[in-house]
Order: sequence, then C-alpha cells, then structure tokens
Amino acid sequence: MKSAIKLATLALFSVALIASPPSVPAFAAGGGGGGGGGGDPPSASPPPPDTRSAPRSSSKSRKKPTKQSSADDAAFRQGYRAAHATIYERNDYAAAIDQLKALGHDDNAGVANLIGYSYRKLGDYKLSQTWYERALKADPNHVLTWQYYGLWQIEQGNRDQASYHLSRIAAICGTGCDEYRSLAAALEKPPGTGLVY
Repeated sequence: MKSAIKLATLALFSVALIASPPSVPAFAAGGGGGGGGGGDPPSASPPPPDTRSAPRSSSKSRKKPTKQSSADDAAFRQGYRAAHATIYERNDYAAAIDQLKALGHDDNAGVANLIGYSYRKLGDYKLSQTWYERALKADPNHVLTWQYYGLWQIEQGNRDQASYHLSRIAAICGTGCDEYRSLAAALEKPPGTGLVY
C-alpha cells in the first residue's frame, strides 16, 4: 500500500512539474542606449544586440545558422559600439546611419532601432517609422524600440498610439523600467510640448 501511495505521489508531482511553466526569468532586449528622458547620452557603451537566433520548436521555422566567425562577431560589436558613440556622444545621426547599415545586420532589432532613432533625430519620420517597424518585426519584445517608437508617436501627435506603446513596454519589463518611465513622463507633458529625446 505504501508503494502505491509513493508511486501516485510521484506521478502527481511529475505531472505538476511538467505542466508548470519554467521559472526562467525573461529579459527584454535592449539593443543600445539612451532611453533616458532628457536626451542625455548613456554613461557607458551598452553591449551590442545579440545576433544569435533562439532555437525554435519547429524545423520549418528554424533559421539557417549565420556563417560568421568569431572575428566577424567582434567586428560587429566594435562597429555597433562605434555607431552608438556616433549617435549619443557626437549626435552625428547621418554618419551613424551609414555605420549601422555597413554592419550588414539590418534585420537585427537593436541595429534597426538605432537607424530609426537616427532618422527621427534627422526629422525623417517616414523612414524612421519604417526602421522602427523593422526592429519590432525582428523582435516584438524589443523594449527600447517600443519606447523610441512611442516617442515618435507623441511627436506625430498620436498620443493614443503612444499609450499603446507604453502598455507594451509594461507587459515586457514592467512599470519600473527606464523605458516605461521615460515614455510615461513624455505622455504626461501637455500636447505640443517640445520634446527632446
């Protein structure tokens, strides 16, 4: 009888363990800098966005592995950091766009987001929107893109859309993250207020 109880308890425990979601923390992909409310450059260069693809459950949707050596990855990281500095330290957005496009990773959310940010800072809202949408297509949980695209929405007078972006940020990283606080602060300002982000 004791063996049967032990076996039933073990079976129930195994089923509960299998049925419960894994308790692995989720991290939002940053992809580079800024993010603060006042347009201040970040204090340190962030790590470049991850160029590796997460494994997928279906072999039909699995991407082919990239044919890059570690030297290519190092070159990418160095180029990304240089473009990041061009944006946030020198405010040379046109040069940054050229640097980012030269990396050959336009489908990377962090790269596409910074290209979109640079076009927005240059006043080309149409191209900026295209790049923000490309970034979100590459990574729908790229929190910095949701923030920057939300600021784009505010600048265009689309406050309802910016509120939607704020809700997406809250779903990804909560209401305490910098990206949420920055966009929320921008939304609290009266319409027509000149934003500097």
